[in-house]
Amino acid sequence: MNLVRLSSDYELTSFDCGDDQLNKFLFEDAKPSLELRIANTFILEDDGRIVAYFCLLNDKVSKDEIIGSRWKKIKANFPKDKQFRSYPTIKIGRFAVSKDYRGRNIGTELMALIKDLLHGQPAHSAFRYITVDAYLSAVPFYEKNGFVHLTKKDEDEHTRLMFYDMMEVDE
Repeated sequence: MNLVRLSSDYELTSFDCGDDQLNKFLFEDAKPSLELRIANTFILEDDGRIVAYFCLLNDKVSKDEIIGSRWKKIKANFPKDKQFRSYPTIKIGRFAVSKDYRGRNIGTELMALIKDLLHGQPAHSAFRYITVDAYLSAVPFYEKNGFVHLTKKDEDEHTRLMFYDMMEVDE
């Protein structure tokens, strides 16, 4: 398998993860998001077939969106002179695995690869956390991969805001 970054001339082949919104993003929104410099999409290929994809974009976690003790725990990670109202993150905007490749642990392996890539990648901009607006059906997957909920105020929504602390990545 090979991970490639989507480019404007990349020829998208068939892909179906079973979720119309995720399929639509790949075929209709991934290239425009790239051209508008909003998000970068990465595709996992296997012999020319799209196995999975994810997109990454900039985000932040801020005091205004987090209620209660979680913000205190986040703030406690920083010295007093570095305690701000928000901290930089990389957001996983979309994450999908083809129905044809389910049950092979590809999602978990791809999540580990994302963490390793982001941890080891020399970047021009720093970030501390990975965030995701997880579909309710995907919350257990993200929990299994070390993500925790940021707030309780989205418990009745169709997505939950979750985060992963990059300081937890083993070197």
